[in-house]
Amino acid sequence: MPDTTGASYAAAGVDIEAGDRAVELMKEWVKKTRRPEVLGGLGGFAGLFDASALKDYERPLLASATDGVGTKVDIARQLGVYDTIGHDLVAMVMDDIVVCGAEPLFMTDYICVGKVHPERVAAIVKGIAEGCVLAGCALVGGETAEHPGLLGADDFDVAGAGTGVVEADRLLGADRIRTGDAVIAMASSGLHSNGYSLVRHVLLNEGGLGLDAHLDGLGRTLGEELLEPTKIYSLDCLALMRTAEVHAFSHVTGGGLAANLARVIPDGLHAVVDRSTWTPGAIFDLVGRTGRVERLELEKTLNMGVGMIAIVPEESTDVALTALADRGVDAWVAGEITDRGEHSTGAELVGDYAA
Repeated sequence: MPDTTGASYAAAGVDIEAGDRAVELMKEWVKKTRRPEVLGGLGGFAGLFDASALKDYERPLLASATDGVGTKVDIARQLGVYDTIGHDLVAMVMDDIVVCGAEPLFMTDYICVGKVHPERVAAIVKGIAEGCVLAGCALVGGETAEHPGLLGADDFDVAGAGTGVVEADRLLGADRIRTGDAVIAMASSGLHSNGYSLVRHVLLNEGGLGLDAHLDGLGRTLGEELLEPTKIYSLDCLALMRTAEVHAFSHVTGGGLAANLARVIPDGLHAVVDRSTWTPGAIFDLVGRTGRVERLELEKTLNMGVGMIAIVPEESTDVALTALADRGVDAWVAGEITDRGEHSTGAELVGDYAA
């Protein structure tokens, strides 16, 4: 006999009950990010944040950013480790926001999956919540979307958007930078969340390396190295601003150190960064050697060991380095600001990396 059962959302591949279960599992993690300004909890159509908290500002400027973590999610999928990728998401969003001097306030997330596995979704949100705590912001809401037919049952992607606030007269950026300013580099925790299309192609496809491989110099498996969470600098940058005069920050993401630093350098000035002031981690050398990737190509794609830059007056250098060291941030003077002269770009790397 013909099947007379009508079509249903579940038959099409969307499991509403699993989605509800995922929400219940994630609630405890979201609570850990709560700030006093947050109203209500999960379950509403919109997250609420009490803007009266901004009345103490003379001229509050809201800063907003959105981002994802790229193809690093495929490493998490292959390893079956889902509770760290959220750190990457928060870092990519909130470390962009703090660059202008803004305090992170709140964030929302978007998780897209081929099939809702409640525990898996909850693990992703757990990582996002932990990242929000490290950034000092609240996770006020989000969306989990199930896309059967477009994504495989184990496939997923994550994205997020965040908001921060800065007093207008404390806004950081190019107009504050002066000749003679020091360029302070803050160490990255590894690859962060950029360049994974190149990294995966070189190491896993061309190089034939397994994620369980133990390689010289890494001190752990390749998979563990590739899944190392992006460092979240937000609170470190805010603390630095309270301690020392800061003219600008630059978050080193896609495009590499020189291109991202150039984004905050004003016309007429030039940032010179000396490679000899640090040694990139072993993972950067591994990618370069395995794929025979030229240095300039690596530097255009990966952070090469520097995840955040602070530009400060020369006389503030010692105070700034001490403040960062007190917070456990590995930082050093990597260069200086000079006149543009004949240079066509706002920033360049010179010399060779320290052995």
